[in-house]
Amino acid sequence: MKSIFDNVSKECSKAVTNAYSTSFSMATKMLSDSIRQDIYNIYGFVRFADEIVDTFHDFDKEKLFTNFENDLENALEDKISLNPILNAFQETYHKYNIDKHLVDAFMNSMRLDLSKKDYLTEEEYKNYIYGSADVVGLMCLKVFVKGDKNKYEDLKDSAMRLGSAFQKVNFLRDLKADFEDLSRTYFPNTDLNHLDEASKQSIISDIESDFSEGLKGIKQLPLEARFGVFMAYRYYNKLLQKLKNTPALEIKSARIRVPNYKKIELLTRSYVKYQLNLL
Repeated sequence: MKSIFDNVSKECSKAVTNAYSTSFSMATKMLSDSIRQDIYNIYGFVRFADEIVDTFHDFDKEKLFTNFENDLENALEDKISLNPILNAFQETYHKYNIDKHLVDAFMNSMRLDLSKKDYLTEEEYKNYIYGSADVVGLMCLKVFVKGDKNKYEDLKDSAMRLGSAFQKVNFLRDLKADFEDLSRTYFPNTDLNHLDEASKQSIISDIESDFSEGLKGIKQLPLEARFGVFMAYRYYNKLLQKLKNTPALEIKSARIRVPNYKKIELLTRSYVKYQLNLL
């Protein structure tokens, strides 16, 4: 029966989320049952594309990515795929009428990671972030507002700013791995060989501005989504504070993390804030 395959596909997307990101998985669990699975479905799709370009070094990544891209196109057109991750994603894509250009922009940014190593201008940097993060936020927003076009337009800008903030925090956290292992530099006009406190603070100030605008949108989200997204915001903001308090040279030499016990503490405090309407 097709329903069995669809359920298996959804379980695969949930398993991918739980396996790859404890923080995102924790935040997703705080979403309403009515939308949680669809966020798993989106995450599974974007995670698989990202894994191809970031980690499968012993394989022909360009060939793998092209095959994945072709399978994606077929899944969206045929409304089924034997790749369970794509099968789950196409269901969410059609259910919420996700704009195709959002998917295309994401895949374009992922393809850049196959060959592009440096982002020398603000335009290149912003275009990459739009495709790699902003559009993912917009896909999730489609789910959060359950097809309400007016609500989507009202929250669109803040969702993009929140997506940008998350991605920029990831860039700063993963500075060592991106620079040393993948030879990538995302931040324009920044010499990562001589990263100083002034450059670090400039990056952090930009992220803090994104977070400020993103939080305004979180406060306006439907109740089904608000606490889960707020939890993700709290986690990334905590990570940003750790990066802010870490010397620039240390950021270059180690990956800064938020321990699991701190994540639980964040969850508890976030829930109290949410219940007391202190967002």
